[in-house]
Amino acid sequence: MKLWQKGFEVSKQIETFTVGKDREMDLMLASHDVIGSLAHAKMLHSIDLLTNDELEKIIAGLIDILNEINNGEFVIEDNIEDVHSQVELLLTKRLGEAGKKVHSGRSRNDQVLLDLKLFIREEIRSTVHNTKNLFDTLIHLSNTHKDILMPGYTHYQIAMPSSFGLWFGAYAESLIDDIVSLQAAYKIVNKNPLGSAAGYGSSFPLNRTMTTSLLGFDVMNYNVVYAQMGRGKTERIVAQALANIGATIGKMSQDICLFINQNFGFISFPDELTTGSSIMPHKKNPDVFELIRAKSNKLMVLPNEIAMITSNLSSGYHRDMQLIKESFMPAFKELNDCLQIADCAISQIKVKDNILADSKYKYLFSVEAVNQLVLEGMSFREAYQKVGGDIQNNVFEPSSMKVNYTHEGSIGNLCNEQIVAEMNRVITNFNFEKVEKSIQALMNQKEVVLQ
Repeated sequence: MKLWQKGFEVSKQIETFTVGKDREMDLMLASHDVIGSLAHAKMLHSIDLLTNDELEKIIAGLIDILNEINNGEFVIEDNIEDVHSQVELLLTKRLGEAGKKVHSGRSRNDQVLLDLKLFIREEIRSTVHNTKNLFDTLIHLSNTHKDILMPGYTHYQIAMPSSFGLWFGAYAESLIDDIVSLQAAYKIVNKNPLGSAAGYGSSFPLNRTMTTSLLGFDVMNYNVVYAQMGRGKTERIVAQALANIGATIGKMSQDICLFINQNFGFISFPDELTTGSSIMPHKKNPDVFELIRAKSNKLMVLPNEIAMITSNLSSGYHRDMQLIKESFMPAFKELNDCLQIADCAISQIKVKDNILADSKYKYLFSVEAVNQLVLEGMSFREAYQKVGGDIQNNVFEPSSMKVNYTHEGSIGNLCNEQIVAEMNRVITNFNFEKVEKSIQALMNQKEVVLQ
């Protein structure tokens, strides 16, 4: 019989439908479930629901299970409904009655809430790391190619001179705003829901402040009803932050797919980073960036999917929430795979010099011609009309193919040092080290027992 059953068997068809992919998703939460149980057990001991001996045994048992998880030896058995029950069952088999006590004051509702928050917190840290790696590569490329000019476009029409320094740097700075939005999501994630039980608290005198500190959370979700209401909302907010990063690397990938095209010919990659055609021997396709583009579009759909699942739900827990995990949890891996492969590929990009020597780009310098006339004393409107007339009459020839931009953020003044400083400031504000120290202390058996 399953731990939550009450003397009757559930239909196998119903069970298969309701469990869905929960076991598969729960394996991704297993280590977090154990970490949450370590904190909960220590708290139960502090309110005299566990003896010293029981606490010591439970902590040792949980650490054994954690080692099994880390070594790939942990499984959720076919007749066990989820990771929470599997961990409790293992403890009970190995420790006897002490293992049964670990669920006191908890519901599977606040367990999965906690597991998800611990999982998301860890995945956000990995995402920040991989985003920063791509950022660093883009800044390096921006500095390396800052003097190589390229066309800038509006409406897919030739517009004004740009540079590879500007282009690479633009995507680097875009990632800062994406990390800022991820930081906002992290602040929402980094609140302790443990102790909310099924969403209405517990008559046990739970010490939620204690578990908040043990697990390295900034604060707790104070209102127990809101702690449950936060499920779905938290995932949607995080998914939007992931989608923001996806939007940046998806747009960059679209640029790359255009610029590598023979009609542009601005960039190239080593042959081993492209793929061929089964019929056309000349093809060198940018499949990597096409797939990043597509996967980024998938990520941008995710917040709306979560919103649609949760939009008509009342307060309290609903089984609908289970479906969110199936799309949400794998999204981190999909995004981080894209970030890693984008970093690997773009670091090997080759840019073409002297692109603007081609006469078809001469109109890029029309604004330069207007500005020169203004500097010589003509009003801007008159200068604009004169240059426009020359273009209309097909007599426009730029006096120079050079540019002179000096203001902040322009071709001649990229401000990359300031951009790097801003990214570093944002990342420092995550304060990942606080969480790491708390979890390391919690997993230290002697420290946990003696505190």
